[in-house]
Amino acid sequence: MSNRFLPNVFLAALAGAGLLACGGGQQREVIQNKGSDTLVNVAQAWAEAYKDVDPSVAVAVSGGGSGTGIAAMINGTVDIANSSRTMKDRELDLARQTGQDPREHVVGYDALAVYLHAANPAGELSIAQLAEIYGDGGSYTHWTDLGVEVPGCQDQEIVVVSRQNNSGTYAYFRETVLGKRGDFRLGTRDMHGSKDVVDLVEKTPCAIGYSGLAYATDHVQMACIIKPEGEGCVTPTVATASDGSYPIARPLLMYTNGEPSGKVGEYLNWIKSDAGQCIILAKGYAPARQVTCG
Repeated sequence: MSNRFLPNVFLAALAGAGLLACGGGQQREVIQNKGSDTLVNVAQAWAEAYKDVDPSVAVAVSGGGSGTGIAAMINGTVDIANSSRTMKDRELDLARQTGQDPREHVVGYDALAVYLHAANPAGELSIAQLAEIYGDGGSYTHWTDLGVEVPGCQDQEIVVVSRQNNSGTYAYFRETVLGKRGDFRLGTRDMHGSKDVVDLVEKTPCAIGYSGLAYATDHVQMACIIKPEGEGCVTPTVATASDGSYPIARPLLMYTNGEPSGKVGEYLNWIKSDAGQCIILAKGYAPARQVTCG
């Protein structure tokens, strides 16, 4: 991006355009980083830690969803787009039409957990059952359809919690659970953020929702997902995300326009280093490679 080094007098009006001043009037280069709500917490942690690595750089992080970040990268308004899904063919085509050259960087892995209320006895669920709960025309509308009764769920009607359609989590869950041509049932409660999904499930005995592993709390439970081959179930953990044994595991991505260079390239290299990968591990995600952290 251009115009990163402008006089301090414009700081208040143009803070979102890539401006920051250090003590003594020294200018700092601002890297604009936007996108996935799944990645926003670790992206903020990376940005905060990087201040000590290179004080001449500030990383401005915002969420809004994978689609929002990718659109900003296509428009040339961010340096790095965070995404919890791969770019779609139409997004790649649009990027190239606008003169952009998207490059994908794997920065970690996530187990997309299926969250249940703490009182829900349905500890194990299969992909097929999830499809019947979430899919358009699915036959499971009440917990009793699965052979369980949830305490505190008065009519046993399943409250289906999803994400908004600009979310990479939404897109990945849809493709993995419902299939490329599948669609969500009408009447889902579509939440803006990953944390919002978990918060609603915690407060709603009838609810089921999906969100990133890092948003797990002691007040909800995560379903053990039965593998499609019927070889038992797998619990979402850092380890099962890393080795791919969890059926709804996915890579966490950053996109840049072309191979990153300069300060952006240095920042991405640091994210992929032991220091950066230990931060993503501490945030509850699996690192992109095996790493030893103190």
